[in-house]
Amino acid sequence: MSQAFSIKINFDIYLLQSVKILIMKYQHTTPLSRKNLITPQGFKKLQDEFSKLKFDERPKVVEVVSWAASNGDRSENGDYIYGKKKLREIDKRLEFLGKRIELAEVIDPLSQKAKHIEFGATVLIEDDDGNQKSYIIVGGDESEPEKGKISWVSPIAKAMLKAKEGDYVTYKAPSGEKGLLIIKIEYRTIE
Repeated sequence: MSQAFSIKINFDIYLLQSVKILIMKYQHTTPLSRKNLITPQGFKKLQDEFSKLKFDERPKVVEVVSWAASNGDRSENGDYIYGKKKLREIDKRLEFLGKRIELAEVIDPLSQKAKHIEFGATVLIEDDDGNQKSYIIVGGDESEPEKGKISWVSPIAKAMLKAKEGDYVTYKAPSGEKGLLIIKIEYRTIE
């Protein structure tokens, strides 16, 4: 074996070890690996989607793929090719949902007794222009900003957390710093 080949192999091994060290170092800082605060309603939606995919959609796709595979030439078999692609998509989504369910920390807003803003709070605010709006602080998996449901890790929610009625908080928006006056805080069932 030549010296150049040996150096190349050693360098490749060094790179692989370096990558493994980086992965181990940062694997616990990804968004998927931190706690997943979620309401009972949001948790049920995750479970329902997981069950539907695993016990309804996936078996149907497996059946189609098996049938298509039995027809012979798979290279030009649209049902087989599409079915395998769909199966990979379902499996990726199942893996994602499984991790989110595993990391879930279910918090019922009705169990919150705080006088300040915490996860699950429904908050009535007034912006700098005098417009009032209601926000519900929920988990990232159940966030629907157009319906006023904002993730607890969003800039607005982060600014509001721990604030009390009458407090003025600021947050950074793409258009610059903005402010909100906290008018009312309540904890109720989230629809």
